[in-house]
Amino acid sequence: MSRSTPTPRVNNQEWALAADEAKEAAASVGKMAGHAVSAVGAIASRAASDVGKKADDLTASAGVGIQELGDKLSRNVPHAGAVGSASQAVARTVKEGGEYLEGAKLSGITEDVARVIRRNPIPAILIAIGLGWFVGRTFKR
Repeated sequence: MSRSTPTPRVNNQEWALAADEAKEAAASVGKMAGHAVSAVGAIASRAASDVGKKADDLTASAGVGIQELGDKLSRNVPHAGAVGSASQAVARTVKEGGEYLEGAKLSGITEDVARVIRRNPIPAILIAIGLGWFVGRTFKR
């Protein structure tokens, strides 16, 4: 006589309970994935911000160096006569350029260029075409 083992019967209520638990688990996994994506986005944003800050710092540092160059020019060029006036004007312009770079940094320069392009779109396009042609001719070889 062989005895068969009874097969367990699962009723509809147990199936519904298992389905609800599976849905909850899937929702939990989805939430965890969302948190992971959010964390990765925050890290990427922070990294981009750090790169932008570093570029701004380097631009400001270059501006300080250019100001020092303007000061050296001012001390070492003639001060009298037509040549002296022109030399002092060049030294003053170099120093002012360095002050602009130090103050505006790369982010400010980018905003200034964008503003000029918005105000003068046709000349900006013509300048871009001319620069493209020049660079293409120069590096064609």
